[in-house]
Amino acid sequence: MVRYRIGLLALVAACAPLAWVLPASAQRSTAKVTTINVTAGKPAEFRFTLSKKTAPSGIIIFKVTNGGALPHDFKIAGRKTRLISPGQSNTLRVTIVKKGLYPYLCTVTGHAAAGMKGTLKVT
Repeated sequence: MVRYRIGLLALVAACAPLAWVLPASAQRSTAKVTTINVTAGKPAEFRFTLSKKTAPSGIIIFKVTNGGALPHDFKIAGRKTRLISPGQSNTLRVTIVKKGLYPYLCTVTGHAAAGMKGTLKVT
């Protein structure tokens, strides 16, 4: 019985340092999350207003609200919202890891040509 207790104590003493080493060495996610509010159709029907024109690389959440009188959507980095009716909102989550300029636009026919487009700078 004494040998069993000594063996168990030795095992606990050998494993105890791992309780501090493993959590310290675990890799943590450093992805930044940025939220950008987007208003479509206000102050002019064929315009977007963004709360930020620059964002750090990482996860970007676009909260798009249609303040206009016509349905609009929002497309950036190959992703887009559903068609948003006047007074409605939609959220778009995009991960951008590469720095650069990313064009955004409304894909409804004729809206981008009328001015519903712009560029987001990712740093």
